[in-house]
Amino acid sequence: MKETHVEIEGVVHTVLPGTMFRVELDNKHLVLATISGKMRQRWVRLTVGDRVKMEMSPYDLNKARIVWRLK
Repeated sequence: MKETHVEIEGVVHTVLPGTMFRVELDNKHLVLATISGKMRQRWVRLTVGDRVKMEMSPYDLNKARIVWRLK
């Protein structure tokens, strides 16, 4: 059975080294996030203040994968 991901939106709070980001959710919770492989291939740049869509595992709500940059 395929694992389901939780999709959530947030705002990039801090840019960390190694393509890691600290993202603030709507409820003021901070999550450690990295960009997905497709975003790395397309050289998508993220800066502080960008709104992003992320996938989170239901088992670990402190880490996420950024899959889309929103306008």
